Order: sequence, then structure tokens, then C-alpha cells
Amino acid sequence: MSTITTTAPPDTRAHLLAIGYQLIAQKGFTAVGIKQILDTAGVPKGSFYHYFASKEAFGEAIIEHYFANYKNRLDAIAAENISAQQKIYNYFQNWYDTQQNGCDHEKCLVVKLSAEVSDMSEPMRKVLHAGYQQTITWLATQVKAGWADGSVPHPDNMAAESMAKRWYFSWLGASLVAKISQTDTPLAEVWLMTTSQLGR
Repeated sequence: MSTITTTAPPDTRAHLLAIGYQLIAQKGFTAVGIKQILDTAGVPKGSFYHYFASKEAFGEAIIEHYFANYKNRLDAIAAENISAQQKIYNYFQNWYDTQQNGCDHEKCLVVKLSAEVSDMSEPMRKVLHAGYQQTITWLATQVKAGWADGSVPHPDNMAAESMAKRWYFSWLGASLVAKISQTDTPLAEVWLMTTSQLGR
């Protein structure tokens, strides 16, 4: 199991988010209480409620922060001087690599919370959905660029966003099944599907 860094930096809110992210990604949202977050972070209870109205608001902030960092990674891939096909390939290669061999806080927050909180918290569901859409929009943009530069095959009668959704939904589902089955086979199957559709 991953170790959790507990040294509190000057930015208490960021520290609470970092500790909460690690704990929730490891154990799940419902299994982690505010007391455990505070004890691990080494901050008083008042500090938590100064920044977050409730545990649900805290969870919402963690997801928003996760997707903000995720967008930075997407922007970095988009800025690379490579074909659109290679950008898409690199994105899914990273997904494949990080979802294999178990699940820790660097890998599985969204996969874990998608199955856990969608029916439990409407605010958290909404920020998860917005984060998904952010990624799908990025993928669709890369697909269009790949069609324009000729690096990505263009199926007849298919919109770029439809292709992006099919890939994203397939990968998210495969990641969930990989957790359930404790095998990398689901990821290997969608990897083969994706690379084939990319013309690799």
C-alpha cells in the first residue's frame, strides 16, 4: 500500500486535499471519515470546516482538483510536436500502463469514485461528469486533427465525438472490470481495439 505524506505545508487547504485524495483513492469515499483525514493531515477540525462545508463538498473539491491537474496533462500531450495519432496513442498507453497491476492513489481515484458516489452525491456526480466530458472533448479534438493530418483513419458516418466517447467509455468500463476481475485482460482487450482503430 502507498505511504501517505503527512508533513503539513503552509497551504492548509491544498494539504487537506492532497491527504484526502490519497486516503479516498486507497479506501473509497464512504470508508474514510473526516477524523481520519484530520488525524492523517495533522490539522484541527476547525481548519477543515473553514475550507469545506461538509465531507461531500470536500469530495467535490478533490474531484475538481484532480481534473484540473488532469487537464494540465492533456494540455502537455496536445502541445507535443507529434502527429495527432501519436498523441492519442500516448494518452491511452499511459492509461494502460497506470491501470495495470492493482490500484493506488496515483491511478484509480476516478475509477473508484465513479462506481461509488454516482448514486450517493449529486454534486460529486456532476463534477465527475464534467471531468469525463473534458477528456472526451480533448479526445474528439485530437481525432479531428488526426483526420485532418491523415494520421487517424476516418470511419464513414462517424462524428469525432462519437469515436472519442466509444474509446473513453470502453476504457473506463475496462478499468472497472479489471478491478473486479483482478486481471489486466480487460485493459489488453480495449488496448487492442483502440490501436487497431488508430491504424497502428
